[in-house]
Amino acid sequence: MLVDSHAHLEMDEFDDDREAVIRRAQESGVDCIVTVGLNLEDSRKAVALAEMYDGIYASVGVHPHDVKNIDETTYDLLRELSESDRVVAYGEIGLDFFRNLSPKDLQIRRFGEQLELAAELGLPVIIHDRDAHRETVEMLKGRGEGLGGVIHCFSGDYDMAARCLDMGFYISIPGTITYKKSEALRDIVRKLPIDRLLVETDCPFLSPEPKRGKRNEPAYVVYTARRIAQIMGLPFEEVERITSQNARDVFGMKAEAL
Repeated sequence: MLVDSHAHLEMDEFDDDREAVIRRAQESGVDCIVTVGLNLEDSRKAVALAEMYDGIYASVGVHPHDVKNIDETTYDLLRELSESDRVVAYGEIGLDFFRNLSPKDLQIRRFGEQLELAAELGLPVIIHDRDAHRETVEMLKGRGEGLGGVIHCFSGDYDMAARCLDMGFYISIPGTITYKKSEALRDIVRKLPIDRLLVETDCPFLSPEPKRGKRNEPAYVVYTARRIAQIMGLPFEEVERITSQNARDVFGMKAEAL
């Protein structure tokens, strides 16, 4: 049974058919989903959803796009949310220098603050990194080392992956691994140890082939796992078993199913 280690089931895109999406995930062999907050309100929704369903867990935090909206109450409210036993990680946090929806200097400052808050809470972190590879590694070496967690939707090079593994992080692979133009990512995955990989959808974004162009959902994580099995020359069942155990290890999740 697969774990979708990074989804956004709490987002509005699923409001009309969330129950059906969860059912399709279960029918496709997904027995666990981590739904990841992007801001305070999203985090509230993620925790509420996780508290409704066995097999769904939540992460709380503020995405780099939204750190411009952090105020004097945000971190205290995130602390309160993290008290739920359904919260298994802090994130998605990090840096996004591609869209720069929050100023770069503010992204860096808030990233550091949230790494410190995750350490205070004793939670692993879920890291967003887009066009900020060097800065992300520097921040993790300075404040994130020892926290453990996941480099979500990995987009760096092999050297970055190796450095993150050395710091104790797992590498999470999304549906982009199935795209024709993603040979560089496939080359990296060939070199990585399977016992440090996770699979994810990042739904509703990044639908894998052959679902590209449609809304992504947790059921589609199977396409990513199958492609990784092909790339690494492993049976699908082995990739399924190991990546699921990796997710349970890093997030400390119990063995319960949807």
